Amino acid sequence: MSDLADSIEEMQLGIGEELLRHARAMHADPKVPDREFRYLSRRLAEALGDALRIARN
Repeated sequence: MSDLADSIEEMQLGIGEELLRHARAMHADPKVPDREFRYLSRRLAEALGDALRIARN
């Protein structure tokens, strides 16, 4: 069970890192539509929630 939890945590952290890279690229592009920032904001909030859950356990 511990190996499964470690695997899931690694996947969640990887998703967070990918979202962060994407967010940085979007911030560098002044033509990105607001709706894309809102979508990214929701995904980043989910990733942060996952990271906080991991840190607490």
